[in-house]
Amino acid sequence: MSETLLNYPVMQYAFVVDDLDEGMRHWTRVMGAGPFFVIRDFLGNEQMYRGKPSTTRVNYAFGQCGPVQIQLISQDDPGPSIYRDMYAPGEGGLHHVCALVPLEDWDAQLDRFTEAGYECASSLTTTVPAVYFDCREDLGHFVELYGRTERTEGFFAMVAATHENWDGQTDPVRSRDGSPEVGV
Repeated sequence: MSETLLNYPVMQYAFVVDDLDEGMRHWTRVMGAGPFFVIRDFLGNEQMYRGKPSTTRVNYAFGQCGPVQIQLISQDDPGPSIYRDMYAPGEGGLHHVCALVPLEDWDAQLDRFTEAGYECASSLTTTVPAVYFDCREDLGHFVELYGRTERTEGFFAMVAATHENWDGQTDPVRSRDGSPEVGV
Protein backbone atom coordinates (compact mmCIF):
# COMPACT_ATOMS: atom_id res chain seq x y z
CA MET A 1 0.00 0.00 0.00
CA SER A 2 1.38 3.41 -0.92
CA GLU A 3 1.66 6.28 1.52
CA THR A 4 -1.27 8.67 1.55
CA LEU A 5 -0.91 12.18 0.19
CA LEU A 6 -2.30 13.87 3.31
CA ASN A 7 -0.36 12.92 6.43
CA TYR A 8 -2.71 14.60 8.92
CA PRO A 9 -6.35 14.05 9.90
CA VAL A 10 -9.16 16.13 8.48
CA MET A 11 -10.29 18.38 11.33
CA GLN A 12 -12.84 20.56 9.56
CA TYR A 13 -15.46 20.42 6.81
CA ALA A 14 -16.20 23.78 5.16
CA PHE A 15 -19.39 24.73 3.36
CA VAL A 16 -20.25 27.75 1.25
CA VAL A 17 -23.62 29.22 2.17
CA ASP A 18 -25.46 32.07 0.47
CA ASP A 19 -26.32 33.85 3.74
CA LEU A 20 -24.07 33.33 6.77
CA ASP A 21 -26.74 34.04 9.38
CA GLU A 22 -29.27 31.76 7.73
CA GLY A 23 -26.58 29.10 7.29
CA MET A 24 -25.78 29.17 11.01
CA ARG A 25 -29.48 28.95 11.93
CA HIS A 26 -29.91 26.02 9.56
CA TRP A 27 -26.87 24.10 10.82
CA THR A 28 -27.89 24.69 14.44
CA ARG A 29 -31.50 23.59 13.86
CA VAL A 30 -30.87 20.63 11.57
CA MET A 31 -27.50 19.30 12.74
CA GLY A 32 -27.15 20.64 16.29
CA ALA A 33 -23.96 22.44 15.31
CA GLY A 34 -22.71 25.44 17.21
CA PRO A 35 -22.33 27.78 18.77
CA PHE A 36 -20.68 29.57 15.86
CA PHE A 37 -17.76 31.95 16.20
CA VAL A 38 -17.95 34.58 13.47
CA ILE A 39 -15.45 36.68 11.57
CA ARG A 40 -17.09 39.06 9.11
CA ASP A 41 -15.48 40.90 6.20
CA PHE A 42 -12.25 38.89 6.50
CA LEU A 43 -9.20 39.60 4.36
CA GLY A 44 -6.11 37.51 4.99
CA ASN A 45 -2.57 38.85 5.01
CA GLU A 46 -0.65 38.24 1.79
CA GLN A 47 -3.82 36.79 0.30
CA MET A 48 -3.31 35.26 -3.15
CA TYR A 49 -5.80 33.82 -5.63
CA ARG A 50 -4.54 31.81 -8.61
CA GLY A 51 -1.06 33.37 -8.31
CA LYS A 52 -2.20 37.00 -8.04
CA PRO A 53 -2.77 39.25 -5.00
CA SER A 54 -6.40 39.24 -3.86
CA THR A 55 -8.47 41.71 -1.89
CA THR A 56 -11.71 39.68 -1.94
CA ARG A 57 -13.30 39.61 1.50
CA VAL A 58 -15.43 36.82 2.95
CA ASN A 59 -17.39 35.94 6.09
CA TYR A 60 -16.52 32.91 8.22
CA ALA A 61 -18.35 31.06 10.99
CA PHE A 62 -16.72 28.23 12.95
CA GLY A 63 -18.80 25.75 14.95
CA GLN A 64 -18.61 22.18 16.13
CA CYS A 65 -20.83 19.33 15.00
CA GLY A 66 -20.03 16.15 16.88
CA PRO A 67 -16.33 15.32 16.53
CA VAL A 68 -15.54 17.75 13.67
CA GLN A 69 -15.44 21.47 13.18
CA ILE A 70 -17.80 22.98 10.62
CA GLN A 71 -16.83 26.17 8.84
CA LEU A 72 -19.49 28.16 7.01
CA ILE A 73 -18.39 30.69 4.39
CA SER A 74 -20.35 33.41 2.64
CA GLN A 75 -19.07 35.92 0.13
CA ASP A 76 -20.76 39.26 -0.42
CA ASP A 77 -17.71 40.78 -2.17
CA PRO A 78 -18.04 40.37 -5.97
CA GLY A 79 -14.31 39.64 -6.36
CA PRO A 80 -12.87 36.34 -7.60
CA SER A 81 -12.17 33.59 -5.06
CA ILE A 82 -11.89 29.84 -4.64
CA TYR A 83 -15.42 29.96 -3.24
CA ARG A 84 -16.77 31.45 -6.47
CA ASP A 85 -14.73 28.86 -8.41
CA MET A 86 -17.27 26.31 -7.15
CA TYR A 87 -20.41 28.23 -6.32
CA ALA A 88 -22.11 31.21 -7.94
CA PRO A 89 -24.01 33.68 -5.72
CA GLY A 90 -27.07 31.91 -4.35
CA GLU A 91 -25.44 28.46 -4.51
CA GLY A 92 -23.60 26.48 -1.85
CA GLY A 93 -22.37 23.16 -0.58
CA LEU A 94 -19.23 21.37 0.56
CA HIS A 95 -16.21 23.41 -0.47
CA HIS A 96 -13.15 22.01 1.30
CA VAL A 97 -11.75 19.87 4.05
CA CYS A 98 -9.02 21.17 6.33
CA ALA A 99 -6.08 19.53 8.07
CA LEU A 100 -3.75 21.14 10.57
CA VAL A 101 -0.12 20.70 9.49
CA PRO A 102 2.79 21.28 11.91
CA LEU A 103 4.99 24.09 10.66
CA GLU A 104 8.08 21.86 10.85
CA ASP A 105 6.48 19.62 8.19
CA TRP A 106 4.80 22.44 6.25
CA ASP A 107 7.06 22.58 3.20
CA ALA A 108 7.19 18.80 2.81
CA GLN A 109 3.38 18.49 2.99
CA LEU A 110 2.90 21.27 0.41
CA ASP A 111 5.50 19.64 -1.85
CA ARG A 112 3.55 16.34 -1.72
CA PHE A 113 0.41 18.03 -3.10
CA THR A 114 2.32 20.03 -5.69
CA GLU A 115 4.28 16.98 -6.87
CA ALA A 116 1.00 15.06 -7.16
CA GLY A 117 -0.18 17.70 -9.64
CA TYR A 118 -2.58 19.72 -7.49
CA GLU A 119 -2.62 23.47 -8.07
CA CYS A 120 -2.28 25.88 -5.18
CA ALA A 121 -5.45 27.88 -5.87
CA SER A 122 -5.23 30.27 -2.94
CA SER A 123 -3.01 31.12 -0.01
CA LEU A 124 -2.99 33.58 2.85
CA THR A 125 -1.57 34.14 6.28
CA THR A 126 -3.46 34.68 9.51
CA THR A 127 -1.15 33.98 12.43
CA VAL A 128 -0.06 30.96 10.38
CA PRO A 129 -0.03 30.07 6.69
CA ALA A 130 -3.05 28.59 4.93
CA VAL A 131 -3.00 27.01 1.47
CA TYR A 132 -5.90 25.68 -0.60
CA PHE A 133 -5.20 23.02 -3.20
CA ASP A 134 -7.68 22.48 -6.03
CA CYS A 135 -8.53 18.78 -5.73
CA ARG A 136 -11.95 19.02 -7.34
CA GLU A 137 -11.14 16.70 -10.21
CA ASP A 138 -10.30 13.83 -7.85
CA LEU A 139 -12.24 14.64 -4.68
CA GLY A 140 -14.96 17.07 -5.72
CA HIS A 141 -13.64 19.79 -3.41
CA PHE A 142 -10.58 21.75 -2.30
CA VAL A 143 -8.16 20.70 0.44
CA GLU A 144 -6.95 23.33 2.91
CA LEU A 145 -3.70 22.91 4.79
CA TYR A 146 -3.55 25.20 7.81
CA GLY A 147 -0.50 25.71 10.01
CA ARG A 148 -0.71 23.82 13.30
CA THR A 149 0.63 25.67 16.30
CA GLU A 150 -0.34 25.75 19.94
CA ARG A 151 -2.59 28.71 19.13
CA THR A 152 -4.43 27.05 16.21
CA GLU A 153 -4.85 23.81 18.14
CA GLY A 154 -6.20 25.92 21.00
CA PHE A 155 -8.82 27.50 18.75
CA PHE A 156 -10.04 24.10 17.51
CA ALA A 157 -10.11 22.83 21.11
CA MET A 158 -12.01 25.92 22.32
CA VAL A 159 -14.67 25.51 19.61
CA ALA A 160 -15.08 21.81 20.52
CA ALA A 161 -15.21 22.44 24.28
CA THR A 162 -17.73 25.26 23.87
CA HIS A 163 -19.95 22.91 21.85
CA GLU A 164 -19.69 20.15 24.47
CA ASN A 165 -20.81 22.53 27.22
CA TRP A 166 -23.46 24.31 25.16
CA ASP A 167 -27.20 23.94 25.77
CA GLY A 168 -27.95 24.22 22.04
CA GLN A 169 -29.75 27.54 22.36
CA THR A 170 -27.91 30.19 24.38
CA ASP A 171 -25.91 32.64 22.26
CA PRO A 172 -25.75 30.47 19.12
CA VAL A 173 -23.73 33.14 17.29
CA ARG A 174 -20.67 34.69 18.90
CA SER A 175 -17.95 37.02 17.75
CA ARG A 176 -14.46 35.57 17.43
CA ASP A 177 -13.68 36.62 21.03
CA GLY A 178 -16.61 34.52 22.33
CA SER A 179 -19.04 37.35 23.14
CA PRO A 180 -22.58 37.14 21.73
CA GLU A 181 -23.09 38.95 18.42
CA VAL A 182 -25.51 41.82 18.75
CA GLY A 183 -28.56 41.79 16.50
CA VAL A 184 -28.27 38.21 15.31
